[in-house]
Amino acid sequence: MEQMYHRMTIAGLERDLPLCPLNENLMIGAFVIFGDPELTTACAKELLKRVPEYDYMISAEAKGIPLVHEMARLAGNQKYFLARKSPKLYMTGVFEADVHSITTAKEQKLYLDTADAKEMKGKRILIVDDVISTGESLNAIEVLVNKAGGVICGRATILAEGDAQNRDDLVYLERLPLFDGKGNVLGE
Repeated sequence: MEQMYHRMTIAGLERDLPLCPLNENLMIGAFVIFGDPELTTACAKELLKRVPEYDYMISAEAKGIPLVHEMARLAGNQKYFLARKSPKLYMTGVFEADVHSITTAKEQKLYLDTADAKEMKGKRILIVDDVISTGESLNAIEVLVNKAGGVICGRATILAEGDAQNRDDLVYLERLPLFDGKGNVLGE
């Protein structure tokens, strides 16, 4: 089958998102900011205009890294935290949370360094990600922030997909539709 795409305007820039089948009746638009600094910077600028005041940001490894990094850079080179997919040797200890993402075949875990957790305690934490769909990754980060004693002050993403579009606690730039097995936007 020939690759299908969905054209979107995101932060004023047009991009073609390849459609990827989850099963024979459902496809998603693949949004990847890796290697696209123009889009990453444009999205970071727009999100910073819309998010509440915060002390630190956190994102999950890996697709949220360019976005949270650029947002922190634009906001004055602020420190940010990452929820990692595996514990690293330099971590002083870890908190962990389970993740069931629609774009990953198997269950994953996210880990937070206890040294980072100490810095988060009592601070306003903004959770940042590139796309939020089912909210599973977001929930796992929330578990980590709560274990660390941080105060979740907001949730920000570039694209809200599926049910995430109906959340009133989410700041996002654009809606990313879901697609049927033939590439048609669901609900239209």
